[in-house]
Amino acid sequence: MARNTSDTSAVEFNRIVAGTKIHGEIETKGDIRIDGTVVGTLNILGKLVLGTNGKIEGEIKCKNAEVMGKIDGEIRVSELLSLKASSSLTGDIITNKISIEPGANISGTINMDKESKNVAPTKLGPPNVKTEKESAK
Repeated sequence: MARNTSDTSAVEFNRIVAGTKIHGEIETKGDIRIDGTVVGTLNILGKLVLGTNGKIEGEIKCKNAEVMGKIDGEIRVSELLSLKASSSLTGDIITNKISIEPGANISGTINMDKESKNVAPTKLGPPNVKTEKESAK
Protein backbone atom coordinates (compact mmCIF):
# COMPACT_ATOMS: atom_id res chain seq x y z
CA MET A 1 0.00 0.00 0.00
CA ALA A 2 1.34 3.45 -0.90
CA ARG A 3 2.04 5.94 1.84
CA ASN A 4 0.35 9.32 1.69
CA THR A 5 3.22 11.83 1.93
CA SER A 6 0.95 14.87 1.83
CA ASP A 7 -0.61 14.03 5.20
CA THR A 8 -0.84 17.36 7.04
CA SER A 9 -1.61 15.65 10.34
CA ALA A 10 1.98 14.37 10.59
CA VAL A 11 3.82 16.10 13.40
CA GLU A 12 6.92 18.06 12.45
CA PHE A 13 10.00 17.19 14.53
CA ASN A 14 13.12 19.31 14.93
CA ARG A 15 16.38 18.47 16.68
CA ILE A 16 19.32 20.46 17.98
CA VAL A 17 22.11 17.98 18.66
CA ALA A 18 24.82 18.03 21.34
CA GLY A 19 27.68 20.36 20.49
CA THR A 20 25.39 22.86 18.74
CA LYS A 21 24.93 26.34 20.23
CA ILE A 22 22.26 28.70 18.90
CA HIS A 23 21.75 32.37 19.81
CA GLY A 24 18.45 33.96 18.79
CA GLU A 25 14.78 33.10 18.39
CA ILE A 26 13.34 29.69 17.52
CA GLU A 27 9.74 29.26 16.36
CA THR A 28 8.22 25.94 15.33
CA LYS A 29 4.75 24.52 14.79
CA GLY A 30 6.01 21.03 15.59
CA ASP A 31 7.94 19.31 18.34
CA ILE A 32 11.61 19.94 19.13
CA ARG A 33 14.32 18.07 21.00
CA ILE A 34 17.30 20.04 22.27
CA ASP A 35 20.52 18.29 23.30
CA GLY A 36 22.71 21.33 22.60
CA THR A 37 22.54 24.90 23.93
CA VAL A 38 20.02 27.61 23.03
CA VAL A 39 20.35 31.21 24.22
CA GLY A 40 17.28 33.26 23.35
CA THR A 41 13.54 32.86 22.91
CA LEU A 42 11.69 29.66 22.02
CA ASN A 43 8.08 29.66 20.80
CA ILE A 44 6.97 26.06 20.27
CA LEU A 45 3.42 25.08 19.35
CA GLY A 46 4.20 21.42 20.05
CA LYS A 47 6.30 19.63 22.66
CA LEU A 48 9.75 20.61 23.90
CA VAL A 49 12.10 17.83 24.99
CA LEU A 50 15.28 19.05 26.66
CA GLY A 51 17.82 16.22 26.87
CA THR A 52 20.10 15.63 29.86
CA ASN A 53 22.96 17.55 28.20
CA GLY A 54 20.67 20.26 26.81
CA LYS A 55 20.68 23.82 28.12
CA ILE A 56 18.32 26.75 27.50
CA GLU A 57 18.94 30.32 28.62
CA GLY A 58 15.98 32.60 27.94
CA GLU A 59 12.22 32.59 27.60
CA ILE A 60 10.29 29.46 26.58
CA LYS A 61 6.66 29.15 25.47
CA CYS A 62 5.32 25.72 24.50
CA LYS A 63 2.34 23.38 24.67
CA ASN A 64 4.07 20.54 26.58
CA ALA A 65 7.60 20.13 27.92
CA GLU A 66 9.73 17.26 29.19
CA VAL A 67 12.87 18.60 30.86
CA MET A 68 15.91 16.49 31.68
CA GLY A 69 18.53 19.24 31.20
CA LYS A 70 19.08 22.79 32.46
CA ILE A 71 16.87 25.87 32.03
CA ASP A 72 17.82 29.36 33.13
CA GLY A 73 14.83 31.66 32.51
CA GLU A 74 11.06 31.71 32.37
CA ILE A 75 9.06 28.78 30.99
CA ARG A 76 5.36 28.99 30.06
CA VAL A 77 3.65 25.66 29.31
CA SER A 78 -0.01 25.66 28.30
CA GLU A 79 -0.58 21.99 29.18
CA LEU A 80 1.91 19.71 31.02
CA LEU A 81 5.43 20.45 32.26
CA SER A 82 7.35 17.32 33.27
CA LEU A 83 10.57 17.87 35.25
CA LYS A 84 12.69 14.70 35.36
CA ALA A 85 15.12 13.83 38.17
CA SER A 86 18.13 15.15 36.21
CA SER A 87 16.51 18.54 35.46
CA SER A 88 17.64 21.89 36.85
CA LEU A 89 15.47 24.97 36.48
CA THR A 90 16.33 28.49 37.64
CA GLY A 91 13.51 30.92 36.94
CA ASP A 92 9.76 31.20 36.89
CA ILE A 93 7.36 28.45 35.84
CA ILE A 94 3.89 29.20 34.52
CA THR A 95 1.94 26.06 33.63
CA ASN A 96 -1.44 24.39 33.77
CA LYS A 97 -0.14 21.02 35.07
CA ILE A 98 3.24 20.01 36.47
CA SER A 99 4.98 16.71 37.22
CA ILE A 100 8.17 16.82 39.30
CA GLU A 101 10.32 13.74 39.86
CA PRO A 102 12.36 13.45 43.06
CA GLY A 103 15.82 14.88 42.42
CA ALA A 104 14.67 17.70 40.13
CA ASN A 105 16.23 21.04 41.13
CA ILE A 106 13.99 24.15 41.03
CA SER A 107 14.88 27.68 42.08
CA GLY A 108 12.10 30.15 41.34
CA THR A 109 8.33 30.44 41.45
CA ILE A 110 5.63 28.10 40.17
CA ASN A 111 2.33 29.58 38.99
CA MET A 112 -0.44 27.18 38.05
CA ASP A 113 -2.03 29.44 35.42
CA LYS A 114 -5.70 28.76 34.82
CA GLU A 115 -6.39 31.77 32.54
CA SER A 116 -6.63 29.60 29.43
CA LYS A 117 -9.49 27.65 31.00
CA ASN A 118 -11.68 30.79 31.31
CA VAL A 119 -12.52 29.93 34.90
CA ALA A 120 -14.93 32.44 36.43
CA PRO A 121 -13.61 34.13 39.56
CA THR A 122 -14.94 32.73 42.81
CA LYS A 123 -17.39 35.00 44.63
CA LEU A 124 -16.45 35.63 48.23
CA GLY A 125 -18.73 36.77 51.00
CA PRO A 126 -22.10 35.74 52.36
CA PRO A 127 -24.59 34.12 49.95
CA ASN A 128 -27.33 36.22 48.32
CA VAL A 129 -25.47 39.51 48.79
CA LYS A 130 -25.29 41.53 45.59
CA THR A 131 -22.23 43.51 44.69
CA GLU A 132 -22.52 47.14 43.51
CA LYS A 133 -22.12 46.01 39.91
CA GLU A 134 -24.94 43.43 40.22
CA SER A 135 -27.23 45.95 41.95
CA ALA A 136 -26.84 48.40 39.07
CA LYS A 137 -28.25 45.88 36.56
